[in-house]
Amino acid sequence: MRPSVVTRSLVSVTAVVGIAAASLAGASASFAASAPASKPAVSTRAVAPLATVNLGLSTAQAKNVQCWLVVHWDYNDALDGQLGTNSWKAMQRFLKAYYGYTGQIDGVVGSGTVSALQRYLKSSHGYEGGIDGQAGTQTQAAFKRFAAWAGGFCN
Repeated sequence: MRPSVVTRSLVSVTAVVGIAAASLAGASASFAASAPASKPAVSTRAVAPLATVNLGLSTAQAKNVQCWLVVHWDYNDALDGQLGTNSWKAMQRFLKAYYGYTGQIDGVVGSGTVSALQRYLKSSHGYEGGIDGQAGTQTQAAFKRFAAWAGGFCN
């Protein structure tokens, strides 16, 4: 009788070990499957938005303005018809030199930039509105007249 008890005990222990091993393997697989995805790499560089502010100009009209800026105000970026930061920095240099712009040369088209632009447009391109820093319809119409005139600098 003794061999039969030993055999049964050995079979029982083997079964328990097998079940335990299978359970652990299954648990590991399910744990691995539920692990969160790795995080993407993070950059520590500051990212500046690339704003395009055409103030109602078409791409062709904005390109005319860029041509004028190349000739007169050290604009050296793409002639792409997108008045972005570098286009507006060049315009701010012009407005600071002649039309009372007092802000930083930062390429941001705020009310100070628009007010100085309105002073210029009033002096040369038929702007009849107030100097209010708002790029409304009259400002945009005068800016379009300026862009048409500036097209003579694109060769």
